[in-house]
Amino acid sequence: MVRLFASRYPGADFSALARAFEDVKALFSGRYPGYQACDTLYHDLRHTLDAALATARLIDGHDRSQSPADQLGPKRAALGVIIALLHDIGYVKRNSESGVENGAVFTKIHVGRGADFLLDYLPVLGFGAEARVAAKLVHYTGYELPIADLQVEGPKDHVLGCIVGTADLIAQMADRTYLEKCRDFLYQEFVWGGIARERLLNGREVVNYRSSGDLLARTADYYDHVARNRIEKTLGGVDVFAEAHFGGANLYRAEIETTMRFLRTAIQNDQLDRMRRQAYSLSSRATGQARQSSE
Repeated sequence: MVRLFASRYPGADFSALARAFEDVKALFSGRYPGYQACDTLYHDLRHTLDAALATARLIDGHDRSQSPADQLGPKRAALGVIIALLHDIGYVKRNSESGVENGAVFTKIHVGRGADFLLDYLPVLGFGAEARVAAKLVHYTGYELPIADLQVEGPKDHVLGCIVGTADLIAQMADRTYLEKCRDFLYQEFVWGGIARERLLNGREVVNYRSSGDLLARTADYYDHVARNRIEKTLGGVDVFAEAHFGGANLYRAEIETTMRFLRTAIQNDQLDRMRRQAYSLSSRATGQARQSSE
C-alpha cells in the first residue's frame, strides 16, 4: 500500500503510514504497551489488512478519476488507510480488561472505542490536526452513530469516510472464505457480543440468530437488503472507484455477487453443507506470517 501511494503521489512522505502498519501488527499480536493480543476470530488482523488494502485501492481509483482540485491527495490518503487499520481496534482488550471473556464482548461499542484510540494515537504519528475528524470518520464503518449525524467539515472528508466504510464491507464480503467465516467465526462473536440473542430493557429476549447455520442462511438477505443499500446509498456508491483502480471491472463487487449466487443456490437446494473452504484467522498466529503491508 505504501508503494501504491508512493506511485500515486510522487515525493510524498508516507513514513507515518509505514509506522502505523508496524504498530497495528504489534497491537494485534499483544506487543503494544497496555494491550493484549487480539482474540476475536472474525475481526482479526487479516480482515484489518484486507480493509486497509481495499481503502487504498478505492482512494487510488478516486484520485485517478478526479480532477486535481477534487482529489483527496496524499495526506488524506494516508489518513484513510490509518483509519482502516484501526477501525476495529476497539475489539482489542486493554491489559486492564483481562477478565473479559473475549474482545467480541465490545461488539456494540467497538467503533467508539476505536475513535478514542485514534484521538490518542494520531498525534503520535503527526496527524494531531486530523485526529478529531478521524474519530468521526471511523464511525462510517459501524452503526453506533448515524452517518448523517456525524457532521464532518468538508466534502472530501465525507468521501474519505464513505471509502473507509465501503472498504470495510467489500473487503470482508469479497473474501473467498466469507461464508465459512460467518458460520465458524462471526456467529460466535455475535454470541459474545449479545447480538445473536439480545435482552431488551423490559427483560424480553429477542433471538436474532438461532445458530451459526441460521446466520449463514440469512446472509444473502443481509447483502440484498442491508449491505448493498449501505454501499450504494448511505455510503454513496464509492465502490465504483474500484473500476478505475483495476482498469475495468469492479472485482470486489464481482466476487461478492458470485458468492451470493452460490449461497442462494445452496439455500434453495438445502445444501449449506457445501461450505467447505477452510476459514482461518490470523488472530492467534504470529504477525510475521501476515501479508506484506505494501502492494
